[in-house]
Amino acid sequence: MQGELIFVLAVHLVLTGLPGVAAALLAASRGTRQVPVLLAIALAASGTAAMLGFWAFYADPMMGKTFSFFVAFGSALLTGVVLRGRKVDGETLRALATPFGLWALGSFFLVFLGFAHGISDQPISLAATRFSGQLPSDNDIPQFFSNWFYVHGHSGPPPPFPGEWLASDRPPLQIGYVMVERPFGWDTSGLHYQVLGVVLQQLWIVGLWALLLAARVTRTTRALIMGVTLVSGFAIVNGFFVWPKLLPAAMLLAAAALVLTPLWAELRRSLWAAALFAALCGLAMMGHGSSVFGIVPLLAIAALRGMPSWRWLGVAALVGVVVMAPWSAYQKYGDPPGNRLVKWTLAGVMEIDSRSTGEAIADAYSEAGVGGAIHYKAENFRTMAGGAEAYETLRSGFDSGSLKEAAQAVRSVTFYNLLPSLGLLLLGPIAMLIAWRRGKYEVSDWTFALISLAAFLVGAVAWGLLVIGSEADRTTIHIGSYLVPILGICATVAGLRASFPRFAVYYLLLAALLSLAIYVPYFEPPAEGSYSVVAFFLAAAGLAGFVFVAFLPGTRENSPGTEMQDQTSASAALRGPRRSAGPRG
Repeated sequence: MQGELIFVLAVHLVLTGLPGVAAALLAASRGTRQVPVLLAIALAASGTAAMLGFWAFYADPMMGKTFSFFVAFGSALLTGVVLRGRKVDGETLRALATPFGLWALGSFFLVFLGFAHGISDQPISLAATRFSGQLPSDNDIPQFFSNWFYVHGHSGPPPPFPGEWLASDRPPLQIGYVMVERPFGWDTSGLHYQVLGVVLQQLWIVGLWALLLAARVTRTTRALIMGVTLVSGFAIVNGFFVWPKLLPAAMLLAAAALVLTPLWAELRRSLWAAALFAALCGLAMMGHGSSVFGIVPLLAIAALRGMPSWRWLGVAALVGVVVMAPWSAYQKYGDPPGNRLVKWTLAGVMEIDSRSTGEAIADAYSEAGVGGAIHYKAENFRTMAGGAEAYETLRSGFDSGSLKEAAQAVRSVTFYNLLPSLGLLLLGPIAMLIAWRRGKYEVSDWTFALISLAAFLVGAVAWGLLVIGSEADRTTIHIGSYLVPILGICATVAGLRASFPRFAVYYLLLAALLSLAIYVPYFEPPAEGSYSVVAFFLAAAGLAGFVFVAFLPGTRENSPGTEMQDQTSASAALRGPRRSAGPRG
């Protein structure tokens, strides 16, 4: 069993990684040396190959299969040519190998932890209960529609997914990945799809590494953020239940590396950087429409830190249109109307009707009135905070006297509510307030914590205001952009580490162990399954390898050191990169 899993995992790691690796090495050979930028290029190239593959299969299945082989073997050939030509220095190669190694190890950890009870003959159904209560069938939607497009191409719209979901209701990025890799090996049980889905969701590792490297946080802080995120319930649940939500977050993390870090001073003057940023945002939208709630804080913070030129904005807009326009045309003409999910999110309309998105939104707010709309928004923010329902769920779980009931209560609350999902990490802002009063903290980590916190808050506010907030649709985590909770983890961990460095290490280790204790057990295992010691050993090996690699000294950390510095040095954290620091306000 474990041998089959290792083989399937290796196949999809290679097929998924090849286009990105080839693109990053090509860019490095042509003079790009900034590792975060190379990682952003890798993710953009990977996503672009998947989208082109989707459209190739849509045009003609034979064309799609030909494209799949061209991408795989062409990427391998290009990689070999660049490496043989020795046009990329060893330091850059090692710096690129680290995040891709972490991605492989993180995928290894989650795959074997998820299948600790053995490989079920229904892995998609197993994933819906492994780390949570019963989840909906959304994780099967990309597989369902990929099966149609892989065989039929554009010969009529696909049949609706159960629940009357049209292919046009959900963007096709994950569908594209599935179809491009399917010619190299597949099965009827869904195992290949499930493993590929984990590999795709775990691309957040590459995106987050790019962000942390670009932000120049200290090595220990970078490793702590990576490790805490990997074992968080947020990453474990959404990484194994492979609805396409962490995949677009990977694209947005790479985009954040370009605009939330010191790189922005240079990249906001570069037209190719405009194209790269827009491509990443467009690909995120092609992963899931809720990515818009993650794009808003990136644009807001980037504008605050320094507006680019009109030419830069024009190039970005053009690239965004090129990425998104074909899918918009398909929604309108190929399988209309394609707006069910948008109407549900922005207007609270669950039933299927003929109204346009604008009409549905106008009708919803007209019916609610001013007082009702304000109440809806208040409910959105209360949902983010948890409110009485979350408290009652936790109280009931812990009062039961059962560890199982308590763990399930924690799982439920952290799955739905944004602030409770951070759990013990919420100590971070309190620690930052104490450190601010003392006047001492580690500057690079502190600056990154402030910027991440600002982006987190802007994203949460925009999310709360844009989602209607009716009873049919409120701001539970899974209807928003997963960039926002990841930025929350970054802000809290970096803030705690900047304020109390030694204490943070032990405290975060405790938080990680508690998270594993809550999420490792399988409370509703299949009757025919049993815990596999080998699977647990392999999962533990993947986790240990991940932590080891994350803590390795980097060759290009660009970190200013770990000494404590006065708070006035970081007072301009949110200002533009060319402005001087001002007094503490």
